[in-house]
Amino acid sequence: MRVFKFGGASVKDAAAVRNMVRVLQEVGHENTFVIVSAMGKTTNAMEKVVDAYFSDKASIISSIQDVVEYHENILSELFENKDHPVYAKVKLLFEEVKGFLTWNKSPKYAFVYDQVVGYGELVSTTIISEYLTKVGIANAWQDVRNLIKTDNNYRDAAVNWERTQSQIASNVDMSKLNISQGFLGSDDNNFTTTLGREGSDYTAAILAYCLNAESATIWKDVPGVLNADPRNFKETQLLDKISYREAIELAFYGASVIHPKTLQPLQRKEIPLHVKSFVNPKDNGTTVGKGQDISPKIPCFIVKKDQVLLKLSSLDFSFIVENNISDIFKLFHDHRMKVDLIQNSAISFSVCLDNKFNGLQPMLNELKGKFKVVCHEEVSLYTIRHFDDKAVKSLQNGRSVLVEQRGKETVQLVVK
Repeated sequence: MRVFKFGGASVKDAAAVRNMVRVLQEVGHENTFVIVSAMGKTTNAMEKVVDAYFSDKASIISSIQDVVEYHENILSELFENKDHPVYAKVKLLFEEVKGFLTWNKSPKYAFVYDQVVGYGELVSTTIISEYLTKVGIANAWQDVRNLIKTDNNYRDAAVNWERTQSQIASNVDMSKLNISQGFLGSDDNNFTTTLGREGSDYTAAILAYCLNAESATIWKDVPGVLNADPRNFKETQLLDKISYREAIELAFYGASVIHPKTLQPLQRKEIPLHVKSFVNPKDNGTTVGKGQDISPKIPCFIVKKDQVLLKLSSLDFSFIVENNISDIFKLFHDHRMKVDLIQNSAISFSVCLDNKFNGLQPMLNELKGKFKVVCHEEVSLYTIRHFDDKAVKSLQNGRSVLVEQRGKETVQLVVK
C-alpha cells in the first residue's frame, strides 16, 4: 500500500484534475490510498462563508454561491452529460452546508468552522472519484471522517490513534484505489473536526502509519523540498535527501512544504516520505527518511510573516523568574498563541508569537496589568538552518533586526 496526497493546487481546475489522473496512470495506482485537498482556494472561500455567518448573514448565500459556481465550472468541463450523477451528489453536499447554517445553534466559531469548511474536501473528492470512474479507473470513495477519530478540539483536533487504527482496519480494502479527504476527522459525537491548516499532509501520514504503507508521497507544484520558498526567496535549490530529524527541525521552524505534525508517525515506522512534482512525476524529487541529515548540505531559509514580537519587563525591576514565566505561558495557552522564539534576561522576556487565532488583544490586556509590555506587530521571523556568514548577511541587509538568536546549526532573526 502506498499513500498519495494531492494538494489544492494539483486539483485547482479541470485541467489539473486531468493531470492528476495522468500522474496516477504514469506512476501506477494499484494498492494506493489517495488523499485530496479542497480544490484551489476553496478552503479560503469556505472560511468566508463562516465569517459571513457570524458577521454578515445577508451575504451567506452569495458566499456559498461563489463556491458552487467555481465547482460547477469544473464539473461542466469534466462531465459533458449534465445528467451524470456527480451533479446531484455535489448539489446535495452544498445543500448540507446551507442546512447546517440554518439549524445550527452553537455560537462557537471553531465548531461552526469545522462543520462548514470541510465540505471543500468532500466536494473535491466526490468530483475526482466520479471522474476516475468515468475514465475507467475503478476506485472506492471513503469518507475520512469515518476513519480518523479525534477529540473535540475544533480547528486543531488531536487524533485518537487506537480508534483510528481500528476504523481503518475495518473499513479500508487495501487491494483497491481509495480516494478520500485530507484535513478532516470526527469526534465521539460524529461532528466534523479539522486537523489544522495544511492538515492534509498529516492525514496522509496518519493513513500511512495505520496501513503500514511502504511510502507516502506528497505531490506538489515544486520539484520537491527546496532550501527556501521560491515565493519569498530568489535563489532556491532542491534538497535530494533529508533525514526525519532534519525535516522535523525544518517543519518546526515553519518550512511550508511539510506540515509540522506529518513526520512523527512516519518516523515511528520508518516510512519514507517522498515530495515530488505533479508536473514531472517521474523526477526523483526529495526523499525524507533515515540517514544523512541533509544533502546537499547548504543553508535553508524559512520565513514566518505577520508575527508578533512581545517584550515584557517587570514593573519594579524584579527578576522574571520561573513563576512569572509559568504565568506568561499559561496566558499563551489560554489565548491559543503559538510560541516561535523565546529570549530572556534577568528583568525582561522577549517572545515571537503566531496570532493565528486572534487572541492577541485580550491577552495584552491581561499582561499589561503585570508587566511593562512593548508589542511589535507585523514582524517577520527568519530562520536559517546550517547558516554561514553570507546567509546571515543576506537577511540583515536593509532590515531592522529586533531580535537575533544563534545556536550551533540555527540562527533566527526577528525583523521589521
